[in-house]
Amino acid sequence: MTGALFEITFYLAAPFWLLMIFAPTRSGTTRVAASPLTVLPVLAVYTVLAVPVFPELWTAVSSPDIDTFRDLTALAGGAGALWAQVIAWDLLLGQWMFLQSRKLGLSPLLMGPLLVLTILLAPFGLLVFLAVRAVRLRKRRETLAG
Repeated sequence: MTGALFEITFYLAAPFWLLMIFAPTRSGTTRVAASPLTVLPVLAVYTVLAVPVFPELWTAVSSPDIDTFRDLTALAGGAGALWAQVIAWDLLLGQWMFLQSRKLGLSPLLMGPLLVLTILLAPFGLLVFLAVRAVRLRKRRETLAG
């Protein structure tokens, strides 16, 4: 069962990513992206995977060191729970980026690839997005001032 839960975790988040990437201008997409409830299915999987390994999980987060995390990820439930946590946080991050891009008027043709990068390697996607966001905000300030 743990393997199956690990496998479906991403698929629970995928519909929301697909909306933001392929239907960014639809009003329903913005409404969905504005809701933190999108992560509930992933958090349900997290809970099912984390509860059986809670003592090990608690040890890993309350006194973190590399060996403790290595031990946690050696457990199927531990690795699955960490994966579900990553998927949930990445989705929330992607939703924030999407909403910010709409406010700033960034092109969906720019944001689509950035969101895909965020799905695959969230820290790099976030770094690129923050740079793009900073440039856009600076241009807005210059336009307003000048």
